[in-house]
Amino acid sequence: MRHRPYLVGAAMGLFAYVALASSPAMATPCSNLQSLQLVHTTITSATDNISGSFTVPGSNPPSTINGLPAFCRVTATLTPSSDSSIKIEVWLPESGWNGRFLGTGGGGFQGVITYGELAAGIQAGFASTNSDLGTGSSGCSPLFCGSDGNMGNPLAIAFGDPAAPSTGLFGHPERIKDFGFRAIHLMTVRGKEIAGAFYGQHAHKAYFAGCSTGGQNALMEAQRFPDDYDGILAGAAAFNRTHLHMAGLAIWQATHATPGSFIQTGQMTLINQAVLAQCVGRDGGASTDQFLTDPRDCHFDPKALLCTAGKAPPACLTSDQVTTMQKYYGGTIDPVTGQVINPGSERGNETDNLQALGLAFAERLPEPAFDGLFYWVFGPSFGYPASSVNFANFDFHRDVDKVDDQLAAVLNANSTDLSDFRQHGGKLLMYHGWADPLIPSPSSINYFNALVANDGGHGFQQVSFGGNSNGSLARTQSYARLFMVPGMYHCSGGPGPNVFDALTPLTTWVEGGVAPETIVATKFVNDTPPAVSMTRPLCVFPKVAKYNGSGSTSIAANFTCVTDENDFNQMPAPKFGP
Repeated sequence: MRHRPYLVGAAMGLFAYVALASSPAMATPCSNLQSLQLVHTTITSATDNISGSFTVPGSNPPSTINGLPAFCRVTATLTPSSDSSIKIEVWLPESGWNGRFLGTGGGGFQGVITYGELAAGIQAGFASTNSDLGTGSSGCSPLFCGSDGNMGNPLAIAFGDPAAPSTGLFGHPERIKDFGFRAIHLMTVRGKEIAGAFYGQHAHKAYFAGCSTGGQNALMEAQRFPDDYDGILAGAAAFNRTHLHMAGLAIWQATHATPGSFIQTGQMTLINQAVLAQCVGRDGGASTDQFLTDPRDCHFDPKALLCTAGKAPPACLTSDQVTTMQKYYGGTIDPVTGQVINPGSERGNETDNLQALGLAFAERLPEPAFDGLFYWVFGPSFGYPASSVNFANFDFHRDVDKVDDQLAAVLNANSTDLSDFRQHGGKLLMYHGWADPLIPSPSSINYFNALVANDGGHGFQQVSFGGNSNGSLARTQSYARLFMVPGMYHCSGGPGPNVFDALTPLTTWVEGGVAPETIVATKFVNDTPPAVSMTRPLCVFPKVAKYNGSGSTSIAANFTCVTDENDFNQMPAPKFGP
């Protein structure tokens, strides 16, 4: 699950700083932090960076950004267990600190420090921290943490899959706990202590911002450690992790079921064009949009593209390819009980862009994307075709419980009781791209609906928002709000307006008591500032943006947020989470 910064869609550089010194440096308030004694913590460096730039350690070719404020960079290793090795960094502005603390997340299996988050944080005046979640000690990277090796596949090599098989966190239950919830909590506790020692005072407010795995971190913090943060920003949260990764197995198996099941280059674009031709503008948006405002109103059937006499792929779909796409939209299903394990992808997210990490990317890998999770349970045999359970024959009835029994309690942030977070005064702002091809967008809606149901005492169910004001909805929206983003891919990118500042509305909500009703999103020409292609309001769920009928469809002011009808949202069976 790919990482994106909290200023969604902003192109962040990756930076690092190399200190060159020919003689011993004088002690500074920053370097004095080297001797700070903290529980289960070794501070490995504390250095001033006044160069205005930073280059990521080990980046090749080196990637550098200018325009950074002077800051104190602290690196540390946390060892809450004898098998733990959690790397964290804390970046502290040396002037212009806004008095706030910012915890940040990363993506996938992490294993690295996400420097772009730290840089963005200090540029906005925050004391900022980030962690590798403790998986770096197992050789993990955002895309891989257990693998049968790249098998010579060029795409797998390009995305960093190791050459040799690896088992990730297999046999390391403490590291699994670190990844699931402990690393991000301890990063927060130690980060606050380091910031307090540097500034001589505690931050007056603490915020967390993350997308994908960072979104999972966000919800885990709200659920398990409700006093850590005052405001939490959770984007495209990978909160139902074990079942989300099963969805990756399912679509890889579907595309490899027969030689004719594989979706060819260009065909995802073909399908997307057919979806838009049938559905665009019928869900509140404009007829000229190149994305869907609410794809749940679209019921495109891939059979419409079935090859007929005189036509052949890639200009149409074979019957096996139609089956592949039906499974893509239909979700991950227990073949015996028919229960939904994970919701399917929404129409409108089809793309041939490999960087979007969707079907076109996943099917071209020698094994399913992000299947490292299952190596943690089954060990190296998961990569061997002759073994009883492997990535090609994983059984979605027989094998699910074994994974959940070992991992669900540690990895899945599925609790919808946020009463302690609410009583603390915490505010939760969630967002998710409607065109996300990696984490199905219904997932965030399901979590929010479950919050509403829990606040109304009705348990997990499809929540109706039609008619008069819903008391449960109002109670939930007093501390938690969701914004769906039309046309946005996973955390950023995509054909819709995909750049927006969600952190400022969150701080305004926490510190000023004004809850956000809309957030304006921007689509830049070629996704590169400063030329603007369009703006569009993001509406607090369950409202949607509806075109007023006059004026440019490229201007947000010509759209109004209106209450949407109660659309069907595919839910997992209760045993598989909200």
